[in-house]
Parts: sequence; C-alpha cells; structure tokens
Amino acid sequence: MDIPNIMPLQTDKGCLCRTCLISSIRQKIENMANQPIRQQLKLAKQYAHSNSFIEGLDYDMEEGFMVMTRWAHLKRGKCCGNNCRHCPYSAR
Repeated sequence: MDIPNIMPLQTDKGCLCRTCLISSIRQKIENMANQPIRQQLKLAKQYAHSNSFIEGLDYDMEEGFMVMTRWAHLKRGKCCGNNCRHCPYSAR
C-alpha cells in the first residue's frame, strides 16, 4: 500500500499524478481537523502498519530535517509526548 485511499478517486477533477494525488489527500486530512479525533483515528488506523513513509503526506523536509505531519501522528495512534508542532492530540 503506497498512497492511502482515503477518498473517492474522481477522474474528472484534474490531474491524477502522484504529486497532485498527495496534495489532494493532504488537503483532505487537513480538512478533517475539525472532526472528532476518534473519527480521524479510525481512518488512519488502517494505514498504521504501512511500510511507506511518503514525503508531503507523512513528513515534510524543513532545513534538512524530516518534520512529521498530522497524518503521521494520526497513523501512530497516540501522542508521543514530544510537543510536536503537528500533533492532533489534546496533550499539546
């Protein structure tokens, strides 16, 4: 499993290249921030054991460092306690 299939594929809605799909999926994940955390975790749980770690979806590169995204934290399923910038959990 590479790119998570978390929304319907709409072939009439523009480009379907990897970069554009990742961008669309990331936007969907960011829009989910207003939903209850349990609902977000339910979606992410099925991808928790994925071996893929996708730039732009699971992490961003900032000044040579990998910065975990909201999606990566949701896939983990709990707060790590490191006060991460993109932590979706209430412990922050």
